[in-house]
Amino acid sequence: MLKLVLPKGSLERATMELFASADLVVERSSDVDYRAKVDDPRIDEVRILRPQEIPTYLERGLFDLGIAGRDWVEETGADLVSIGKLEYSKATSNPIKVVLAVARDSKAKTAAELGDGVRVATEYPNLTSRYFASHGTEAEIQLSYGATEAKIPEIADAVVEITETGRALHAAGLRIVDTILVSHTELLANKEAAADPVKRHAMEQLYTLLSGSLAARKHVLLKLNVSSGDLDKVIALLPAMKAPTMAELFGHAGYAVEAVVPRKGINTLIPALSDAGATGILEIPLSKIVP
Repeated sequence: MLKLVLPKGSLERATMELFASADLVVERSSDVDYRAKVDDPRIDEVRILRPQEIPTYLERGLFDLGIAGRDWVEETGADLVSIGKLEYSKATSNPIKVVLAVARDSKAKTAAELGDGVRVATEYPNLTSRYFASHGTEAEIQLSYGATEAKIPEIADAVVEITETGRALHAAGLRIVDTILVSHTELLANKEAAADPVKRHAMEQLYTLLSGSLAARKHVLLKLNVSSGDLDKVIALLPAMKAPTMAELFGHAGYAVEAVVPRKGINTLIPALSDAGATGILEIPLSKIVP
């Protein structure tokens, strides 16, 4: 039914891991094979291509559905339907940022202060041109094919580059002047394919699996027992997604309680529950959370 295109390169490993956790394992003969398959009736074809190209191919109808960053949608100007954001990037669950950076000792605090004729190296020439035009600055845009941060000061006066944490730019002796775009990974669709009710339903079902897998990474299921006298203290500590589930134990010996809670902070929550009277505490990993 759906022709799917997935990103090659920096997002590749994280994408394959996400699909596997969503029970949509991408099978291919080797890591360098650009053709793959997913054993799912909603997916007929899988290709693995550079994320820079994916929005254009989707817009042209070569594929129905794909994964790419918002940065490349904005760079290419592709007219697509976003099925939804997927909170993952190369190394974290945070979005990447497209930033303007200069040498750490540069006096420029804004794009305008760089002045007309500023040399800017970037992998995003269209996005960068629009940005400087919006600030009334005529920039000399230089297309970069990598190692962009190394081109200051001999080749360029500034760079427009992506970063997750800013550490690599800082290590290269650069300082961020402005954030041009916050870019999330997205599940993107061709407009005509998304207008087809059957295909759109399949797209949304796939998004449910993928987003549910991402949500599960941030939560665990806690199961515990507690006496009637300690119940209120234990319940007050549980930051459940909804109200905790409770069942009375055999012989009126107390209650069994279970709740889905954030993984962050679990190292302090479990001892606090034990101090409050909880016993038999189990922490269980989750594979998907579907609201």
